[in-house]
Amino acid sequence: MKRPLRITLLLLTALSSLPAAAALQASLDQDQVAPGESVQLTLQRDGHGDSQPDLSPLKQDFAILSRASGSSIQIINGHLATQMQMRLILAPKHAGRIEIPPLNWDGERSPPLVLNVAANPGTAGSTGNAAGVAHAPAAHVFFTNTLEQKQPYVQAATTLKLQIHADQPLHQASLSFASSNDVVVQQIGKDRQSSEMRDGRNYQVIERDYLLFPQRSGRISLDGPVLDALVADTRSAAPDPFFGQGFGNPFAGTMNTPRPLHLQGDAIVLEVRPRPAGVAGQDWLPAQQVSLEESGRPASGPVNVGEPFTRHLRVSALGLSAAQLPNLAERMPLPDGLKAYPDQPTLNNAEQDGSVSGSREQDIALIASRPGRYQLPAMRLAWWDTVHNSPREAVLPARMLEVLPVAGGSSSAPPAAAFPLAPAAAAPAAPIGIAPIATSGRIASVWPWVSLVLGLLWLTTLIAWWRDRRPASPVQSGPLAAVPGTNSIRVGTARKAFRQACHDNDAAAARRHLLDWASIVWPHDPPAGLNALARRLTDHAVSSLLRELDRACYAGGDWRGEALAQALTILRDASDPTIGKPTELPALYP
Repeated sequence: MKRPLRITLLLLTALSSLPAAAALQASLDQDQVAPGESVQLTLQRDGHGDSQPDLSPLKQDFAILSRASGSSIQIINGHLATQMQMRLILAPKHAGRIEIPPLNWDGERSPPLVLNVAANPGTAGSTGNAAGVAHAPAAHVFFTNTLEQKQPYVQAATTLKLQIHADQPLHQASLSFASSNDVVVQQIGKDRQSSEMRDGRNYQVIERDYLLFPQRSGRISLDGPVLDALVADTRSAAPDPFFGQGFGNPFAGTMNTPRPLHLQGDAIVLEVRPRPAGVAGQDWLPAQQVSLEESGRPASGPVNVGEPFTRHLRVSALGLSAAQLPNLAERMPLPDGLKAYPDQPTLNNAEQDGSVSGSREQDIALIASRPGRYQLPAMRLAWWDTVHNSPREAVLPARMLEVLPVAGGSSSAPPAAAFPLAPAAAAPAAPIGIAPIATSGRIASVWPWVSLVLGLLWLTTLIAWWRDRRPASPVQSGPLAAVPGTNSIRVGTARKAFRQACHDNDAAAARRHLLDWASIVWPHDPPAGLNALARRLTDHAVSSLLRELDRACYAGGDWRGEALAQALTILRDASDPTIGKPTELPALYP
């Protein structure tokens, strides 16, 4: 009996000295998580090498936030035992019972695992989802939201109020809510913070407002917002080598290690209504309120033939952005005898009553070619009232414009330099101007003036011929100001061309080259015209000279550019364009 027992012991000892059979093991640090919480998956196998496991089966149900791998070597009974390990931090993409399928690593397969993910507590009643869904009591962070209008009109703004509830500190938190091809998402206002009690827990709440602009009608599903942050892992008291401790770690020196939080809100579903059938007007303006206003010279103030009369028009709408508002210059009907020269519009967006208020302002210069009384027809702008679901119209009343003859009795506009902007397209309108009746005495008095004009033209021709034959004097450009963000060569070229135009007393060329110069200096916010440039400069003398140049371009006549060339030597960039940065959440616990 002793001999068989001895043989058995020898066999067991020999087997224990052999390397262990290779096997791929998989384990989760927990099998149930709350919404947004991550889970750690550990893969472990015997052996060594540089191969990596196939993680593609995980991507259907999980986002892999981070990974780390390592190996260890042990000597057991005189034999080397090598072990490889990989740790994955996984964020579930949806709630419910999720099966982690077997994973392949060098021909070995891991056993399947099961993870239970609780539903988002904010699902019930916030976005029209199924009511009565109870939130998981273990949810430390979750979303809720309120949609102002679930059935907005196409291209009309609807407000989404988004709340983040957290009963633990969020570190390095960022919130993203991206637009799609069907919905434009725009954040408005500032984040608001408050507190709220739920199920005996004190939650800190961050609230943020967004505007949604659906671009087509029908049912649209927009991916929900995504919150990424770091939270303390209270499930482990030991430092986690996966993150480590040290400088830059908000958890350094504490017993808790950080764990990534990746929480995606439920999809936002919109039932978008189309533009109502039979709505008149070429513009579709779905808004809560629209106003059309004008400011400028009073109607009683007459102007002379060839003198610009500027109309300052402004359209604003509550519930529309400035980019959605129409070009007023194209909507302004004009009688015969008037031409329009619009300036570049100014677009502004502002927050109002939890929505956006867009405005479009534009200066339009009108120049009459003959004297008389002109009626500027009323401007009408059709829009759709989204509050009362009815068509409306914004109206700018008609006004009269009196145009007097130029000094010297001429009944037509003097010849002017070429205008930098083409006349705006005007709708057909019956002329209401009343031309004065000329008498025979006035007809006779015109001939001396005609002779004088012809003589001046002949004298101008002689001067131009003499100047062409003499060598052109070089224009001193002077030292250029160092303008951050611009090309000094382009600045120098535009500035030299401007000074040359001033030297030649060419008003149209001076205006063109000056605006080119300004657009290089202020590439992100170029002035729309000389009036806008004059408002930007603080030198009143230069501003006055710029307005004289603007008048000469519109009304014609003699213009001397020497004073402006001497006064305006440098344009400095006094503004730094705002650079967009990722939206970050304010700290819940300052």
